[in-house]
Amino acid sequence: MSHLFVKQDFSTAVGRIDAERAIAELRAGRPVVLRHEAVRLLVLAAETLDTELAESFDLVAQGGARLLMTAQRLRRLGHHTGEAGAIAIGAVDSARVRALVGDQGVSLDADVRGLSPLEAGALELVRLAQLLPAALVADAAVAEVAFPSLLGASLASVATFRAAGAGGLRIVSRAPVPLEGAPESEFVVFRGGEGLRDQVAIIVGAPDLSQPVTVRLHSACLTGDLFGSLKCDCGDQLRYTARHLTSTGGGVLLYLDQEGRGNGLANKIRAYDLQAQGYDTYDADAALGFDHDHRTFDFAASMLKQLGVRRVRAMTNNPEKIAALAAAGLEVVSDRRILGRRTEHNIRYLAAKRDKAGHMLDLDHLPA
Repeated sequence: MSHLFVKQDFSTAVGRIDAERAIAELRAGRPVVLRHEAVRLLVLAAETLDTELAESFDLVAQGGARLLMTAQRLRRLGHHTGEAGAIAIGAVDSARVRALVGDQGVSLDADVRGLSPLEAGALELVRLAQLLPAALVADAAVAEVAFPSLLGASLASVATFRAAGAGGLRIVSRAPVPLEGAPESEFVVFRGGEGLRDQVAIIVGAPDLSQPVTVRLHSACLTGDLFGSLKCDCGDQLRYTARHLTSTGGGVLLYLDQEGRGNGLANKIRAYDLQAQGYDTYDADAALGFDHDHRTFDFAASMLKQLGVRRVRAMTNNPEKIAALAAAGLEVVSDRRILGRRTEHNIRYLAAKRDKAGHMLDLDHLPA
C-alpha cells in the first residue's frame, strides 16, 4: 500500500484500489455501484445473471433496469448503429438477458437509446473484468439502502484505470531460467500493467542495451503457447523468437497478460466456438460485442524502459505494435517479420489478420 502511495497521489491510489475491487466483485457475480458526482448506478455483469440474482436486481431496480450493450453486439442483434446503447427491460428475466448478450439466434425487439457517461463507464468496467461487454444497470438508491455493504468505484477511477496501471508498473523479482533453445535467459517479473496478473520480460542472452535491442511483444495465448493449438501461430512465434534471439546476440521477449486480444480466456473460447460455426476470428469477437483489438502496449514500453532499452528492433507482423512503441518514446530502428506454420486449421485466422487488421503476412511464404 505504501509503495502505491509513493508512486501516485492519495486520491489516484484510492481510486485504483476501488476500481480493482469493483472488477473483482463483478467477476464474482456481485453488483457494484459506479458513481459520478451525485449520480450513482448499480452495475451487474450481464453474463453472471441467474434467476436468483434477477429477482434481487428486479426488486431494487423497481422497474428501471436497463441492459447496456456495445455497438458490435447491437448490430449483431439487427440494430444498425455505430454507438453502444441501452434498452429498458422492465422485469428482469435472466433467460432473456442471457439470450440478448450471448445467443446468436436472437433479434432485438426494443428501442435503443444512447448511453450516459456513467453507463459508458459501466460497460468499460465490465470489459476491464474480462467479461462479456454487457451490463445490467439501474439507479442505485434503493440497492444502497438495502445492501449498505456494496462496493463501488468512481467513473474517474475507471476512466484512468489503464493509465494508472502502466504508471505503477514495477519490477518485483528476477532470476535466470534456462529455456529450451535459449539456455542463457533471465525472467524479470513486473507487477501492474494491462492485465490481471503479473507481466514478464525474458532477457535472452546478453544484449548490448546501448545499441538497438531486438524485441518481441508476445500476448499470452494459453491454447497455442502451452498446448500447441493449431488454430493460431502463437506457439510457433514464441518458440521461434527464443531461438532467433539466442542465435543473433540476444534480445528481450515480453510475455504480456493479454489473452484473446485483451478479451480474456473465457471470451476467447467463446469466440472459438463461433469460429467452429463459420465465423472468422474478428467476426466472432464482434458477435460477442468486442472490437477488433482491445490491447494497449504503453505498459510494454514502460517495461522496456525500466530494463534500460531505448532503441528497438521490433519482431512483429502487427503495425499497431510498432506504432505503439514509437508513440511511447522508443526509437524503432527496424522491424522484422516473425513466421509461424500455416495449417489447415489456422489459414483462415491468418488471412483475417492480414485482411482485416493489416498484419504484414505473406501467406504463400509461410512454411506448411
